[in-house]
Order: sequence, then C-alpha cells, then structure tokens
Amino acid sequence: DEKEKFEPTVFRDTIVQGLNEAGNDLEAIAKFLDAAGSRLDYRRYADTLFDILVAGSMLAPGGTRIDDNDKTKMTNHCVFFADEDHDAIRNYAQVS
Repeated sequence: DEKEKFEPTVFRDTIVQGLNEAGNDLEAIAKFLDAAGSRLDYRRYADTLFDILVAGSMLAPGGTRIDDNDKTKMTNHCVFFADEDHDAIRNYAQVS
C-alpha cells in the first residue's frame, strides 16, 4: 500500500494558475473548477481549496496568507477581492 504525498502547495499552484488564466469570467472559473475536480483531489485538499476561493491563497494558522506576495501563488478571483455588494458575493458563492 503506497501512501500519496500530501502536497497542498502543488495543489494551490494548480488552482491559482487555472483561476488566473480564467480571467474575470466567473463562468470560465466555474468550468475550470468543474474540470479540475476530475483530476485533483478536492476532498484531500478541501481546506486549501476553501482558503483559495475565499482569501485568494493558502492561509497559515491565525489567518495570515502564506504566499510571500508572490503573484503566482495568489489570485484576485476570490471572495475577499470581490466587489462589496450582495450580487457579487452571491455570484462567488455560486461558483464555490
């Protein structure tokens, strides 16, 4: 029985790259997440996925981002960077 490596940073990089390539189109983001779900283990990396979709990158204990301001490790396509109105937040919630 081989154990799979737990690599949340590789998962983060893959998700962030896909979100950034999808641009500002939430439908394209939803399609990317749907397609990636068949090859990425969302259950195994659920906490990392949640961090990315809400805060834009992985979070350390205490809530600080651990991206070192490296733009390739973070995305602006998340709830924290959404417009501050009900419809925008609802649209991001529907994608998640």
